Amino acid sequence: MELPEFLAIERANVGLFCDVFPPVMDGVSVCMQNYAYWMQKKVGGVCVVTPNVPDADYSVHDYKVYDYFSVPVPKRAPYVTGIAEIDPVWLAKVARTRFKILHAHCPFATGLVAQRIARLQGIPLVATFHSKYRDDFSRVLPKIAVDLAIDAIVEYYERADLVWVPQESTVEVLREYGYTGHVEVMDNGSDLVADYPEKYFVEARQRLGIAPEEFVMLFVGQHIWEKNPRLIIESLARIPDIPFRMYFIGVGYAAEEMKDLVSERGLDEKVTFVGSITDRARLTDYYAASDLFLFPSLYDNAPLVVREAAALNTPAVMAEGATAATILQDGENGFLVENDADRMAELLRSLIHDPQRVHRVGVQASKTIVRSWEDCVEEVLDRYNALLRSRGLPLVER
Repeated sequence: MELPEFLAIERANVGLFCDVFPPVMDGVSVCMQNYAYWMQKKVGGVCVVTPNVPDADYSVHDYKVYDYFSVPVPKRAPYVTGIAEIDPVWLAKVARTRFKILHAHCPFATGLVAQRIARLQGIPLVATFHSKYRDDFSRVLPKIAVDLAIDAIVEYYERADLVWVPQESTVEVLREYGYTGHVEVMDNGSDLVADYPEKYFVEARQRLGIAPEEFVMLFVGQHIWEKNPRLIIESLARIPDIPFRMYFIGVGYAAEEMKDLVSERGLDEKVTFVGSITDRARLTDYYAASDLFLFPSLYDNAPLVVREAAALNTPAVMAEGATAATILQDGENGFLVENDADRMAELLRSLIHDPQRVHRVGVQASKTIVRSWEDCVEEVLDRYNALLRSRGLPLVER
């Protein structure tokens, strides 16, 4: 006898778990979205588990999204969190779903759910370490609470069957937290990898109202002080005699303070705050219309935006010694600068006066640090199956 629908067991290949997913946009959510999209195309049976976001329409995806009850994260709009186990609709969906493998992209609420499901179903859990969580905690918690939180994160990764980081330099961050187990590097990709014709770059500027001769600089990311936007603004204030346009794209708790600083430094006519852009085509226009991508963050591990900019021949200026900057060779596929406004101003002055050099480095960046998400996901699936094979479990069949 056939079971009622609400009791019938549903077979799935991969469960992807994270506390952030579009329409909330950051590097981890873009990673999750591309994992889900390409896995669904290649193997099907993909389920995303994430807290729900007001007004989000998850029905537009080919894969399933098991969203659960959420509440806003205080002072971190638009981020949300929640407790999945108090959502009866979510519980019903997960109770009748049997996965082959789970992959958690965060160690918090949703990641803990993945851990419990993996244990209950006797399947492997892959966990990716994306962010410098200590920096986030240190901004709002006392040191003793920060240390306890980091200990809990390390314990989480110790319980995973496989731990990944998106960049070699990130291994050191995880080690600093106290994790001593095996770690593998699984590079992130970019969905902006097409060979764009020259006319696209011209038309992008036209669509954005930017003149052909203008030198344009760009920042894309959360507007938070941890990403070092102060260095950008203070550096720009030191080159008042040079014409340029600067765009900041994103949102965050520091957005209004950043705007105030821009005004105080007399940069209102040169600097534009665009806000959040979820339309990838429009964001691509900004990458294509820009000459330099300014991203001197000391906070990020492996920012996708640097690779996205590179896909449009736009090289990045990054902070010397930063974890994120290890993918660049100074003067070859990007530019490194001291975390000092005077030094950065000197570099920007020289680069603005030598746009041909900037373009050459940008072309090299597109050849050396950009990899398609499709290619990445092929490797991800191979690694999943190697893990499943080692446990004698059914493979994720292509």
